[in-house]
Amino acid sequence: MYAPRTERAALVGLVTAAGRRVDADHSMDELAGLAEAAGAQVVLRVLQERPKPDPATFIGSGKVAALAAACAEADVDVVIFDSELTPAQLRQLEERLDRTVVDRTQLILDIFARRAKTREGKWQVELAQLKYLLPRLVGAGTALSRLGGGIGTRGPGETKLETDRRRIRTRIQAIQREIDHVRHRRSQLRERRHKQSVPTVALVGYTNAGKTTLFNRLTHEHALASDALFVTLDPLLRRVRLPDRRELLVSDTVGFIDRLPHALVAAFRATLEEVVEADVALHVIDAGAPERERQVAAVRRVLDEVGASEVPVLDAYNKIDTITADERRRIAAHDPGAALISARTGEGLGELVQMIASRLALDTRRITIAFDSGNAFDREQIARLYRVARVVSHIATNGRVVIEADVPRRYIARLTTPAPPPFDDAQGAPTLRQAQGRPEQGRGASEVKGRRRV
Repeated sequence: MYAPRTERAALVGLVTAAGRRVDADHSMDELAGLAEAAGAQVVLRVLQERPKPDPATFIGSGKVAALAAACAEADVDVVIFDSELTPAQLRQLEERLDRTVVDRTQLILDIFARRAKTREGKWQVELAQLKYLLPRLVGAGTALSRLGGGIGTRGPGETKLETDRRRIRTRIQAIQREIDHVRHRRSQLRERRHKQSVPTVALVGYTNAGKTTLFNRLTHEHALASDALFVTLDPLLRRVRLPDRRELLVSDTVGFIDRLPHALVAAFRATLEEVVEADVALHVIDAGAPERERQVAAVRRVLDEVGASEVPVLDAYNKIDTITADERRRIAAHDPGAALISARTGEGLGELVQMIASRLALDTRRITIAFDSGNAFDREQIARLYRVARVVSHIATNGRVVIEADVPRRYIARLTTPAPPPFDDAQGAPTLRQAQGRPEQGRGASEVKGRRRV
């Protein structure tokens, strides 16, 4: 069978007066990883130094001519720029280079399009692509009939450009409605989880920091993890039961990257709301990354952009099996509240789980609590107690149930609050109420008895 030819790519970067050469080199390395993730083979790198980008060609006319000659010699198919280009710059460069020209934003959108598997993921990527394409339609010669409409949709006197713009706007509105529906459904699911008192931990971090590997370790799942960029696009949410029966939810979602396109952040807002609504954001950091601090800053910028700046963050330096003992000590001294782990080997995961439990107020207190087995609300509370706590004893006599259990501190108030007001007797609903009890000191400092009259 004939295999399609791998595209040969040239990478182009710019060092301005405000930037540093070393930063540009690291950015070009990251761009090479993005190009490979998109299926291209990098055969040429060009780094131009100038005070500021040229408004017409980004790198200047002389450099464009030299780049065209180098591309011809290296048989380049696509030229990738490490910045977002204006529509005018894209047109000028494609004309002068006589090759496909792609900027950083287009490249990331292409990778997302390749990775998206679910219908929701494809909607979000297409929305970002259309928003990026809309202001760049001037002079485009590609027909966009696949976006909607067809014969009979062109109005009198309407140019093809106007028709294409109208089709794109119509498609954007249709996709936005579908994504709004997804957001509403996710909101309902989060509300249901909140009522069940199960806390959520959202894994966030730079792309390829090891979030999915850590997710698999914590949840015993087999989600696809790879040493590549943007492998995870669709959010994963799984329940984790700790050895002492405590429960929490862990979510894994899309990785962040420096200069993540704004259109992409906006399109993936339905997905990123899982982070906004989480009880704790676990920031997974690649401990061995040469540009670790820049990556950390990029993640924090995206968290601010999606409105998650108020979510408590716990830092976890991953891949510590790839760094020296001296580097571990430096990280611990610089960030003493962080966890040092290796998701690949499992090192440090026990300490990480304890840190998460402490941050979520999952540390337990032993209480004794009484229920009325004939009351529907009490029966629900008993079932909840078995889900979230470690039951020590269960004694049932004459319709009264007394349970002694080690209960996470965050749940005690929920278990001892009164039942909702009773329904009207005419409807045949239960009328028994529960009264909130007063905690008393038990046999030891760690033992608390909470009793309720029913």
